[in-house]
Amino acid sequence: MSTSSKGTALVTGASSGIGATYADRLARRGYDLILVARNQDRLNEAAARLRAEAGVAVEVLPADLSQQADVEKVEQRLRADAAITLLVNNAGLGPKEGSLGSDIAYHDSMIAVNVTAVNRLAIAATDAFAAKGAEGKGAGTVVNVASVVALIPEMFSATYAATKAFVLALTQSLQAETAKAGKAVKFQAVLPGLTRTEIFDRVGKSFDDLDQTMVMEVGEMVDAALAGLDQGELITIPSLPDPADFDAVSKARYALGPNLSRNHAASRYKAG
Repeated sequence: MSTSSKGTALVTGASSGIGATYADRLARRGYDLILVARNQDRLNEAAARLRAEAGVAVEVLPADLSQQADVEKVEQRLRADAAITLLVNNAGLGPKEGSLGSDIAYHDSMIAVNVTAVNRLAIAATDAFAAKGAEGKGAGTVVNVASVVALIPEMFSATYAATKAFVLALTQSLQAETAKAGKAVKFQAVLPGLTRTEIFDRVGKSFDDLDQTMVMEVGEMVDAALAGLDQGELITIPSLPDPADFDAVSKARYALGPNLSRNHAASRYKAG
């Protein structure tokens, strides 16, 4: 049971990079924490440090989110623990290379972590938060970490880009569903660009080989994402200078709506 007035934040991929930075920032905001990742030793180290530095309760929940049994373990915790008020759905696998001629088994693992686990945990948290809201106990927040490649898939590895497009669409659709149902659950999709973490090291690459004007430090990225959450953004792109640019994309997409499903094909597809 959380002792914090803000409740407990469950953070996946919390042993390093973006997830570890979220855990640090949320602890300093007064959240108790449940840290989820594969590496229990690193989780234990992070938990001890955060307890000492932030004075919050921190629990370690080791799980490999490429494995269904472990995903279900975390899912059940989300559904059963009424103290959880925030899910940061951050765990993910990055690409080793392009899709052509690559290891398809690795792509399967990427889909398992980036899509299947994210989907299951997001829906579990949404169900739990919606039920709490219906009981007059307040709801909760689901933060899904996607990527800017969801918007520009042509610029990156196909499977990875597709997984992040899924995360973006999932967040938008869950927000719409809960709003229509009158449930006060808050959502945010975070779309980082290149962020300096261990994700490239794990696939044998280096950020040093990239244009450094495109690489954001992880602390700055997470701080921007949390600022976007505070401002009520559904979609936060930390490096985007003018939000009107994304608003224009959204308006253009909505303008397609009336013509996306009609009872006849467009005239250009018919013989003259």
